[in-house]
Amino acid sequence: MLRSLGRMGAAGRRGWLMGAAVALGLAAFGAMPAEAQQGKVLKWGAAREIASLDPYSFGDTFTLATLNHVYEGLVRYTGELGIEPALAESWETVSPTIWRFKLRRGVAFHGGEAFTADDVVASLQRVSHETSPLKGNLPAYKSSRKIDDHTVEIEVTGPYPLLLNDLTNIFILSKTWMEKNNALLPTDSGKGIKGYATDNANGTGPFMVESRRPDARTVFVVNPKWWDKPQHNLARIEFTPIASAATRVAAMLSGEIDFTNVAPLQDLPRLSAAPGVKVMQSSELRTVYFAMNLKDQLPNSDVKDRNPFKDVRVREALYRAIDIDAVHRRAMRGLSRNTGAIVAPAIPGYQPAQDVRLPFDLDGAKKLLADAGFPNGFGFTLNCVSDGLVNEEEFCQAVAAMWTRAGLKVTLDLAPRSQQTPKRVRGEFDVISFGWANEPMIDAYSILIQVIRSKSGTGGVFNWGDWGRADMDALIDAAGVELDRPKRIALMSEALNIIKREHLFIPMHQQPMAWAIRGNVAAMVQASDNKPRLWLTKMN
Repeated sequence: MLRSLGRMGAAGRRGWLMGAAVALGLAAFGAMPAEAQQGKVLKWGAAREIASLDPYSFGDTFTLATLNHVYEGLVRYTGELGIEPALAESWETVSPTIWRFKLRRGVAFHGGEAFTADDVVASLQRVSHETSPLKGNLPAYKSSRKIDDHTVEIEVTGPYPLLLNDLTNIFILSKTWMEKNNALLPTDSGKGIKGYATDNANGTGPFMVESRRPDARTVFVVNPKWWDKPQHNLARIEFTPIASAATRVAAMLSGEIDFTNVAPLQDLPRLSAAPGVKVMQSSELRTVYFAMNLKDQLPNSDVKDRNPFKDVRVREALYRAIDIDAVHRRAMRGLSRNTGAIVAPAIPGYQPAQDVRLPFDLDGAKKLLADAGFPNGFGFTLNCVSDGLVNEEEFCQAVAAMWTRAGLKVTLDLAPRSQQTPKRVRGEFDVISFGWANEPMIDAYSILIQVIRSKSGTGGVFNWGDWGRADMDALIDAAGVELDRPKRIALMSEALNIIKREHLFIPMHQQPMAWAIRGNVAAMVQASDNKPRLWLTKMN
């Protein structure tokens, strides 16, 4: 089963050589002490591969969550999503725009380099570079400077309340390592821009990369010199991407894997009933919606003289044509949470009034299309990802069929993330399925500044479809510097209300979160951000 994943063609041989190079690099770090090799081995069967070993290569929650075992930030979220010190021991604001961080002493990178302020400044310059795909995760960053080897000051563009939240996902790389390997500039997996950091890693985290064969297996081994006190008893994590849900379930049932963070919804009853398997189930912060391209012309539509989605009546028609209860019942197995909002209730900025959906109204959808000048509908392509959101293929197929019943001619473009992401980044889509968890901020400002705001500086990094407007930009910019929490939330809520009134997006649901573990896993933390924290995991 999983053994068949290791059979090598040319690509496999290239991956093996790449993994061997990583392993040799680890050997250069120094031999693993015997006590570090005596812990447990956790076999993790993931639904997909990570985008890169470079934590700045793409703003992908799953990739960042996995790399958080190798790299660390100045601060981190606990399992309860509180903020605690990590590579910074403490911090203070010395002015409305300057934060001072005292760095942890005695920390070493996996390669042996001592962690200092130089590494923080170099990492912040790299992640905020104009070519960085992750610059939107640090929207208010202006500059940083070294005070001494263990003190750094970060300057933001104005009073800004969310810097600590942002820094939870800004991982620190070794400046010396980056200079040695010509890696001071970021890579971009969405655009196919690679570099040394794409396939090599050198962090300070609880685990080190021992070997890597992309699309086959990545092995993480415990860092015996980690600065923190381990709460786990793992020696190794064997990470295997298994795209097939059936294969993943079979591997869990047979004991070939101990953990999957994507247990297929249709197989939860079977997994729950299996001896030696436990299902961990909850709701995720991620909201799923459809986004329509609002550029002057759609790249794949049969309408060439205009973009139909610029008409609010057309957007409303697509919304009303969706029978959300049928999607919930069939595609999502009754486990999703239907929503009329684009942020979850736990996210600051959410208001209950935003959560009221337009009713399913097929006749009303047809009338709206006719009123907009499309009595016979029009053709467009729906871009969905086969290895992305929970049951994405199923809910995309269901919605495409519903839009067809409204008279629209929908072509479903379903492909892996590696194929769909470049199209999305270039704006080469008509409609996309999309999910946003408001990471790392845990705040509505995340989707507002990164997805909604017009492209400018660090704003609008994920604004692939010209969704920004001057009135929303003003509200978002004001919220970004407002320190009074009620006022800031009111500004964000008003921007979200405009999105709702204009039907700029079609909200669907908060997706369910289902993990499965075997009985040899004694303790595992499942937080609502859906990020495995295996440094908190214990095995029998």
